[in-house]
Amino acid sequence: MQSPQSTVIVITSAEDVTANLVIMALNERRGVQVARVDPADIGDALSFDAHMGAELGQWSGRLHTPSRDVALDEVGAVYYRRPSPFSSHFTHLPERAKEFAVTEAWHGLGGVLYNLRGAAYVNHPSAINRADFKPAQLQTAAQLRMPVPRTLITNDAARARKFAAEHGPIIYKSFRGAPHTSAGQVAAIWTQPVAEHEIDDSIAMTAHMFQAQVLKNADARVTMIGRKVFAYRITTPDGALDWRRGDWGALVHEPVDVPKPIETALHAYLDAYGLAFGCFDFAIEAETGQWVFIECNPNGQWAWLPDAEAMAQAFADKILEGWWS
Repeated sequence: MQSPQSTVIVITSAEDVTANLVIMALNERRGVQVARVDPADIGDALSFDAHMGAELGQWSGRLHTPSRDVALDEVGAVYYRRPSPFSSHFTHLPERAKEFAVTEAWHGLGGVLYNLRGAAYVNHPSAINRADFKPAQLQTAAQLRMPVPRTLITNDAARARKFAAEHGPIIYKSFRGAPHTSAGQVAAIWTQPVAEHEIDDSIAMTAHMFQAQVLKNADARVTMIGRKVFAYRITTPDGALDWRRGDWGALVHEPVDVPKPIETALHAYLDAYGLAFGCFDFAIEAETGQWVFIECNPNGQWAWLPDAEAMAQAFADKILEGWWS
């Protein structure tokens, strides 16, 4: 067990409102030192030194920001959220120099921050990366006996048209969404229906995911933080296929009990990927009430949900679990 003087590092960007809630919850715990760090600030706003030797057995050194001076060997936990990309710091460099600087910063500073011995990670970036692939998510869910939509991943138009004919109505869903705009704005590609005649040979360019549409009357968002479960049934006024695309203020959130077999499977899902936290989306079938697994965001947003303050406390509990008393 670490000393009560141990530090929590929160790795995220300055604009992360979700992280703010967790930091506030951590600050309420007496003796907990919290340092907010965006690795992309490397330079005048962030310097570090890390030392290693056979006699040490772990990285030692310090991390310096304008407001914090952190001893690396006193870090008891790391809350990994959404740091800025390293590339945002090196925009002034020629392309090859920029690529070199980004890679070196990621493997050097990132390599130290993401390998602090004895620190608990919520979640570790390597676990997030492994759990971020939708093909893996669907396979894991199916292996845990959660219902999943009939799915095809392909770049073959003939196969896609055949799938539409056999399993229609079908939908298209992107794997990662649109890239950021040149101004850094986030874009989105919403889940949308696709007809057989709309599928042409242009899909050969890249991978596409098609699924049999779940005929639903609601969605469910289940946020798992350690052993704690926060679940809401979500309905939209217009019954939209993708609730994210409309007016979030018009969404209706109702607390909902997660079916016990689903809850058990979700705990097993987190364990399978070494995650302490995940946001799960389900479609609730209109006719049967069956919960159908759609996806898991291993680093999802939750601050917009009604229980956000309770979730922030749950995060603080999970981050400090095992070393704070």
